[in-house]
Amino acid sequence: MVSKISGGVKISVESFYQPEFSNPLQSEFMFAYRITIENNNGFAIKLLSRHWHIFDSNGILKEVEGDGVVGVQPELPPGETYQYMSGCNLRSEIGRMHGTYLMENIKTGRTFNVIIPAFELEAPLKLN
Repeated sequence: MVSKISGGVKISVESFYQPEFSNPLQSEFMFAYRITIENNNGFAIKLLSRHWHIFDSNGILKEVEGDGVVGVQPELPPGETYQYMSGCNLRSEIGRMHGTYLMENIKTGRTFNVIIPAFELEAPLKLN
């Protein structure tokens, strides 16, 4: 698990290879990741959008942007956490993701970026 605090928000990420949804013979590798967002600020926040940079060991870079996460824009009061699972498919056994969330201070309407730390996507079969 990797974690980073920025803008008063702690982001923790854990990734998992999904062999049951992968087909190595067709260069299809599926990964899941669990993200925990912890609001350490003294004010409530809302996650407005996400921006991902997704790399694989074939040298392919994808950027993904969108509103919220998994179809919601969660609001977190001070001290609260929000956790979700999502996934990513790659054309190689090893990759990496990192990005940012655009957050809003609900009281003031001010927006700020929170860093999603880089994390590895690794199929165990490649690590042997």
